Amino acid sequence: MSKKRKRPMMQRQRTRTHQQPETRPGAPPDRRALEKTMADLGRILSEHEFESIDEVNAFVQTLMESGQPIDRPGETPVEQAQDVMYQAWDAQGVRRIRLARKALTISPDCADAYVLLAEEAAKSIEEAKDLFEQGVAAGERALGPEMFEENAGHFWGIVQTRPYMRARAGLAGCLYAMGRREETAEHYLEMMRLNPGDNQGIRYSLANLLLELGDYERFEAFFAEHGGEKRSLMLYTRALATFLQEGESERAVAQLKEALASNEFVPLYLLGKKRIPAQLPDYIQPGGEDEAAHYAVDARSTWGQNVQALAWLARIHAGM
Repeated sequence: MSKKRKRPMMQRQRTRTHQQPETRPGAPPDRRALEKTMADLGRILSEHEFESIDEVNAFVQTLMESGQPIDRPGETPVEQAQDVMYQAWDAQGVRRIRLARKALTISPDCADAYVLLAEEAAKSIEEAKDLFEQGVAAGERALGPEMFEENAGHFWGIVQTRPYMRARAGLAGCLYAMGRREETAEHYLEMMRLNPGDNQGIRYSLANLLLELGDYERFEAFFAEHGGEKRSLMLYTRALATFLQEGESERAVAQLKEALASNEFVPLYLLGKKRIPAQLPDYIQPGGEDEAAHYAVDARSTWGQNVQALAWLARIHAGM
């Protein structure tokens, strides 16, 4: 195949595997620390009454142009604990863990503290699962039932919901690693209901998981709503779903060729010709090897449980 031109980098949050974040000196900044500005701005806005979105936008623009630092310390214990977690996400090494534990002394409802401890202090998948579960429960207490009732469909856009969503994604990843597939699917489906915009990239894992479960009815319903994008992370899964239901039909072959054109590197990982990196990048380039590696992590079980599908993939790939 011909070499593809470079494409813009896309960010995707890992949700499937339990991996230690990079903490050595000089490591890239943890993007979760960047949410502090959004949290501070939200606190400032809550101190004013606006009659329209135009007034809000004008106020924010004036604030930005003033050059004044946007810094508003939290008032409630949960907000104060979250401020400590912004320091933790921005820290390095063992200081991150110390700050997470400090946050929990301020408020046991700080979901992000459990997330960091699950990622960096847990000694086993079971311990990580327990910590993520505590994070989910903490997030539910901190947000309260009204947040779920009134803002379902808009989560993640509300910065206060993000620690909860991170904890739930981590819990789902642990459950998957423990072989509890159906429970994982239920968590992913609920997260998609809360945040259909799916800033965390849950849809890619969920599409493969529904195929792995052989649940074509839920897969088709989910894909009809969320599978329209022309990215390899969805195109390969669509082609596999068609093959599993129709065999090597004309439609399945056409879909696989479209997937291959979107990213030529995916078969190399699925067929074992390239090794999946131990540490996946946070940013992925559509059509690039990093995107292919991400897809392989989500989809290797789905493809791998069907020898005929892999043979079909190898044959069509070799012919292009």
